[in-house]
Amino acid sequence: MTDPSTTAPQKHRIRPAAIVVLFLTIVLTGSLLALGTWQVKRLSWKLDLIARIEARAHAAPVEAPAAAEWPALTDPAGYEYRRVKLSGTFLNDKQVQVYTVSDLGPGYWVMTPLRREDGSSVIVNRGFVPSDKRDPSSRLEGEPAGDVEIVGLMRAPETGGLFLRTNDPANGRWYSRNIPQISQASGLSDVAPFYVDADATPNPGGLPVGGKTMLTFPNNHLSYAVTWYILAAMVVAAGWYVLRNLNAPKSKRDED
Repeated sequence: MTDPSTTAPQKHRIRPAAIVVLFLTIVLTGSLLALGTWQVKRLSWKLDLIARIEARAHAAPVEAPAAAEWPALTDPAGYEYRRVKLSGTFLNDKQVQVYTVSDLGPGYWVMTPLRREDGSSVIVNRGFVPSDKRDPSSRLEGEPAGDVEIVGLMRAPETGGLFLRTNDPANGRWYSRNIPQISQASGLSDVAPFYVDADATPNPGGLPVGGKTMLTFPNNHLSYAVTWYILAAMVVAAGWYVLRNLNAPKSKRDED
């Protein structure tokens, strides 16, 4: 006689390990899909930002905000890279030089206050000078006296330093374009809460070199999104393979 125990169908049970794998697969896939979707949203935001900056930077210049308008400039996103014009007199004796590394090599940004008719001041980043031209006496041709007119881009003040170095006003060492600190060190009051990057209009003697505002921005969000989505697909495939083997009958798993 045939043993009934050998012919009865085996009950298919989900093993505890399979439940754990299923849970991890769902969690990891959901997390990776969320990251990919976040990068898609960041891509849309970045493209909009680049379009706005390009439009502002290449528009016809408008008058720089007057002192009465400064309190409303609380959000840099509302004014950064706006092309403006302003006139006044450079306070060359109160300039500071901020260390930088540009496409022209190591050197300094020349940050000079511009005193306007109403008595207010706007600090202008006149441009780049190489390290051996940091001292204003080595480039006197480029230190204009009298009234000047400047066209440039509004910028938000920087707060951090460069390569973990912070400003040391007492010793004249500057690593960030921190407008409040520069104003205080220069003994100025009624200074705009922004600064202006001068355009590429040549200065006498060729220095400083203006028009060095960086207008290209990294935009890798699409590749990041694709990477996250591919990883999500890989997790699903791996989860399916593991679950298939865990839930297979014992004899079939032994054969595999």
